[in-house]
Amino acid sequence: MTAVLTTAVLAASLAACADDRPSAADAAKELAAGLSELDVGGSAFTVVKAEDVTTDLGTITEALAPLKPTVAVGGVESTGEDTATATLDYVWDVDASDEDWTYSTSVELSREEDEWQAEWDPSIFVPELRVDEHLAREEIPADRGDITGANGEVLVTQRTVLRVGIDKTKAPEEGHDAAARALASLVEIDPASYAEQVSTAGAEAFVEAIVLREDAPLAADRAAIDAIPGAVALQDFRELAPTRSFARELLGTVGEPTAELIEQSGGKLEAGDITGLSGLQRQHNDLLAGTPGVMISAVLGDGTTLTPRPLFAKSPVNGKPLATTLDAKLQTLAENTLAEEPSASSIVAIRPSTGEVLTAANGPGSEGLPTALLGQYPPGSTFKIATTLALLRKGLTPESPTECPAELTVDGRSFNNASTYPEQFTGTIPLLQSFAQSCNTGFISNRDQVSQQELASAAADLGIGVEASIGTPAFFGVVPTEAEGTAHAASMIGQGEILVSPLALATMAASVGKGARVTPTVLAGGQDDASPSDSAPSASSSASPSSGPSEDASKSTNAPAKPSKLTAEEAATLRTLMRAVVTEGGAGMLAGVPGDPVHAKTGTAEFGSETPPRTHAWIVALQGDLAVAVFVEEGELGSTSGGPLMEAFLRGAGS
Repeated sequence: MTAVLTTAVLAASLAACADDRPSAADAAKELAAGLSELDVGGSAFTVVKAEDVTTDLGTITEALAPLKPTVAVGGVESTGEDTATATLDYVWDVDASDEDWTYSTSVELSREEDEWQAEWDPSIFVPELRVDEHLAREEIPADRGDITGANGEVLVTQRTVLRVGIDKTKAPEEGHDAAARALASLVEIDPASYAEQVSTAGAEAFVEAIVLREDAPLAADRAAIDAIPGAVALQDFRELAPTRSFARELLGTVGEPTAELIEQSGGKLEAGDITGLSGLQRQHNDLLAGTPGVMISAVLGDGTTLTPRPLFAKSPVNGKPLATTLDAKLQTLAENTLAEEPSASSIVAIRPSTGEVLTAANGPGSEGLPTALLGQYPPGSTFKIATTLALLRKGLTPESPTECPAELTVDGRSFNNASTYPEQFTGTIPLLQSFAQSCNTGFISNRDQVSQQELASAAADLGIGVEASIGTPAFFGVVPTEAEGTAHAASMIGQGEILVSPLALATMAASVGKGARVTPTVLAGGQDDASPSDSAPSASSSASPSSGPSEDASKSTNAPAKPSKLTAEEAATLRTLMRAVVTEGGAGMLAGVPGDPVHAKTGTAEFGSETPPRTHAWIVALQGDLAVAVFVEEGELGSTSGGPLMEAFLRGAGS
C-alpha cells in the first residue's frame, strides 16, 4: 500500500510540473496560416512588429494580387530549450494548369518568456528574396494556332500590321489636338472622338487610331503619316485572313476581350488578353489559343534599372491549328462575285461526295451578318425540288400531267405565276415542264396528293430541317409538319412558314447530286478535339438575319433526324428535272458553262406587305461534284438576279 501511495503522489507532482505553454509547433502553424493570408497579425516577431511584416508582405506581392500562397508547416525541429527551426512549404497556384510554383523555406523561432517569436526576413517568404525586392508576374503568350482550308492551305495566320496613332511624347502638348484630328481624317475615323481619346490619355501615351495591313496603301507609303507631328506607325503582328473580307463572318476575329466576354469567361479572360472575338476564332478559342506560360521574378525597385531575377517559369503551350474545308480560291471567287450586290447576299458551295463546305461567302450588303449560314428566308420555288420528291413518291413521273392555270384560288387566296411565265406552258403540261418553267399553280394544284407531313419528310430526306454539327452555328431550315388550306398550298411552292438558309439549300442540292442525304461540315475530318469552347455561342443564341419568327423552329423536322429515304433513282429523276431548267427553263444562262452539265432550279420568294411585294432571289445548281446556292435578299427573279451570279461563279470555278 505504501508503494501505491508513493507512485500516486509522484504522478501528481509530474502533472503539476508539465509545460502547458504554447509550443514552437503552435507558433509555426499560426505563422503559416498568416502567411497564407498575407496577414500575420496573429504571430510575434523578434525585432519588427507584426503589422510591419504584413505591410512588407503586401508590398512584396502587390503585383501578384489577388494571388496568395498556400503555406503549410513541413516540420519543426528543436535546436535548444527555447529555440527551434520550422520548415514552411509553399504552393502558389499561378494559373489554371496543374503545374504550381512550390518551394520550402525555414524560419528561426525563439521563446521569450511564454511567447514564441519568429525572425522575420523576406527570405522566409521566398528563398533568397532581399529586403528591397518584390515579386512580379509576367504572362508569356502562346503562339496562336493557324486556321487552314482545303489541302492544308493557311487561311488565318500571324501577319504583319502597322499600328498607327499619336505618340504624345513626340509632339508638343499644344499640338496634340490638331495632330489627332489630322490623323483621324487621314485614316477616316471620327476626328472629335479620336481627339478626345488623345486628350484624356496619359502624358506619355501612344493612342492607337487604326491598325493597317502591311499591304494597305497608307502602310506602303507612310509620307502622309510622317507629315503629322507625333504620328507614328508601329510594326506589330495580328492573326489575319488573306484579306479583310475573306470569310470574315465565319472565321471571325481576334483581339482584346470585351467586358461581356470577360464576364462570360468565368475568370478565364481579363483585360489585355488576346482571344477570339467572333466566328471560329471564338468558337474554337481553347484549341487555337493554347496555354500561356508564366514567369515570376524578383524585381529590384521599379524593375527598370536591373534585370529581374527569375524565380519560377512555365513555358507556354502553343495553340493547335483548326482545319476547315474552305477552298481559298472558291471563297475569294464567291466574294468577288457578290462584291457589287447592294443587298444582303451569299454563295454557299458544297462538295456533294463529302459534304465539305467549300464557300460560305456573304456580300457586302449583309453588313457583317452571317447570311450564308444563319440567314432565315423562305426558299420560294427552289423548294419545288423537295415538293417534287414528295410527288414522285405518290407515283408521279416527269411525264405525269399537271394542271397549270394562270391563276388558282385556294380558300379565297389567289396564287399566280411569275409575271414572266411563258403563256404557252399554261393549261395541262407534264410535271417536267411544271418544274422547268416553275409553274406555281401546277404544284399547288397537286396539294391534295401530298400531306404537309409528307412534304416535311421529303425536305428532311434532302437535308432541310436536319441539324448537323458542322463546327459553327448554322440554321438548317424549318418545315412545318402541320399546315392546311392556304398555308399548305403556300408550302408547296416554298412560301408560308417554310424558312431556310443558303447553307440548307446548298445541302439540298448536294443531296440530289450525291443521291443520298448530305451532312455538311465546315471542319476537316479527324478533328475530334476541335469542340467549341465553353464561351462559344450556340446556334440558337447567335444573331441572324430573319424574315420569319424564330419560334418557327419548334415546328421543324430536325429533332431527331430519321434516316433519309432518298434513293438513287429518285435523285436521278430530280437531276433530270433540274437539267430541264437549264435546257428549257429559266436557267438558260447556265447552258453554256464549260465542263460537266449544269443542273439548276431558280426561285423567287415574296416577303413584306408592300404592293407589289418585295422578293428574295434564289438559284441552286449542280455541276459535277459541286453544289451551289446563290441568294440575293432584295432581288427580282431567281433567274434574273441569281442566275448571272451563279453563271459567273461556275465559270470562275471551272477556270
